[in-house]
Amino acid sequence: MGNFDLQSFVITLIVLVVSITLHEFGHAISADRLGDDTPRRQGRISLIPWDHFEIVGGVMMVISSLVGYGIGWGKPVQVNYRNFRNERTADIIVTACGPLMNLLLAILFALILRIGYIARPQAPLLSVLQIQFALSFVLINLSLMFFNLLPIFPLDGSHIVRRLLPPDSGERFYAFMVQWGPLILMIAILSGGGVLSKVIGPAVQHSMSLLLGLPPRQ
Repeated sequence: MGNFDLQSFVITLIVLVVSITLHEFGHAISADRLGDDTPRRQGRISLIPWDHFEIVGGVMMVISSLVGYGIGWGKPVQVNYRNFRNERTADIIVTACGPLMNLLLAILFALILRIGYIARPQAPLLSVLQIQFALSFVLINLSLMFFNLLPIFPLDGSHIVRRLLPPDSGERFYAFMVQWGPLILMIAILSGGGVLSKVIGPAVQHSMSLLLGLPPRQ
């Protein structure tokens, strides 16, 4: 703990809480707009972090913030597919709206950085702390987006792949992932983030360079 940076820890934790709250809100509001009132009845049409808190995901937020790579998850939004006109299409949309919220946050804070710092590095409009917050929002939200798009249950990517595959293949894939996905994911997480970094790291770094208008890292 000799290299522990309290400020970075607090910033990472705050960004994670905000970003995961908006991720789950994206699932909830899209399901509500498509005709399923289950999230509304369960109080998930909310921007209050506690309404989306999940104990294991919350613990992972703290642990990952301590070790420096910042990951976690909120309480899954429950939906009743029978309330949708087209279950297959609605599931893809509702599922994708979580990562989409993370992408929108990354774009927003990348624009703030480009206007307030990158375009005028000699006379920035942002303080050092504000720059650190904005960079964390970009990095963490891109990481959350690509992490959640992994086709491993219970991540969003497993739902999307299930619906994109032909029905029989999709159900076989999903049954396999429901059984083995959590174990696969836990092994990846317990590796200290090394496996996850190798899988999603290049996509995160390339996307971050693209959003900030910087040359990609070699």
